Formats: sequence, C-alpha cells, structure tokens
Amino acid sequence: MTGHEEDLLPENNSGYKLSQPKQSLAEYQKMDENDESLQRYKASLGLSGGNDLSDPNDPRVCIIQSLTMDSPGRSPVVIDLSAPGSVDSLKKTPFKIKEGATFTMSAQFKVQHEILSGLHYVQVIKRKGIRIPGGKSDEMIGSYAPNTDKQPLYTKKFQEETAPSGMLVRGEYQVSSSFVDDDKKTHLQFDWAFEIAKDW
Repeated sequence: MTGHEEDLLPENNSGYKLSQPKQSLAEYQKMDENDESLQRYKASLGLSGGNDLSDPNDPRVCIIQSLTMDSPGRSPVVIDLSAPGSVDSLKKTPFKIKEGATFTMSAQFKVQHEILSGLHYVQVIKRKGIRIPGGKSDEMIGSYAPNTDKQPLYTKKFQEETAPSGMLVRGEYQVSSSFVDDDKKTHLQFDWAFEIAKDW
C-alpha cells in the first residue's frame, strides 16, 4: 500500500465500534423478533421491511451517487459521481468557494446486497502538491442496510465548514477523497479540485 493510499484510510475508525458483531444480511433478518434491543438495532440499520433494490448484475455494495455543497446565498453545487466518466473529469473542472463562506457537504449513496458497516468519508487537501496543515479530514457516515423501495437512497450531511479567507489562501487546491468502510474496503476513490476566490 502506498503512502497516498494509506492517507485515504480512516484514522483508527475514529473510535467507532459496532454494537453487535457483523453478520450477513440473512442472519440479521433472522434475529429474534421478540428481543426489543435487537429490534431497535435492526431498525437503526434500516432493516425495517420494504422490497430490496439490489441489482443482481452490479456487485458493488456501496454506490456513491453525488457530493453536494450547500452554502447560504447560492444554489447548491452538485458533484455528480454516478454518470460514466464523471470521476475522471472532476480534476479538470474545479468549483469555486467564496473565501470566508460557510458551507456544508453532503453525500448521497445507495447500498445493496449486504450490510455496509462503518462507512467513512476521508479527504486529503493539497496545494501545489503539499498537504496543507489540517488538510486531512475523516467523517464517519455510519452503517446501513441495503436500500429498499421505502428508502431508495441515503443522504448524509457532514459538519458545517468555513472556508479560509485572505489573499494568501486564494487559489486552487487539489483534493483526494475516498469512501472506505471499517473493513478498509474502498468503495470509491477520486481526485477533484476547488478554488478559493474573492467571490462566487
């Protein structure tokens, strides 16, 4: 594993622990229906009924659809990750962030075939090839059951951030991002770019 790949792994799962040992989807479904704590645990994973939407022709467990940036006073900026070739074009088309602006990122994704356990979003920000101070972040997304017609997609909103401000921070930044679960399986890894500017 290269240093770059290690950078995109979660930091010791950020203290996250499963409250139950990981099991197959069939085992979760057969858990004792009379046990109230198990019922609550199954509900927290989304195992509350509905028709499974898993595509038998698509082996992926977690499919990241998009990342969205919301900031007051402007329309949401959506990074579409589902269209063919969309990940390849991200580096070439940086999106703009106004210096000092507050913004919130959110991820939209779907899960299929099995329980997705301890999904993280990890990103590393660099400028001119050098990682900036505090440039690695690790956001716990959580554990999820396969999507059903009752819940066809999941959306996770991340913590609010504030862009730095001042002439020295303006310019283009390169970002490497990954969605990794607690088994260190990478579900999506991609590079993109943003620019901090005086205005939108």
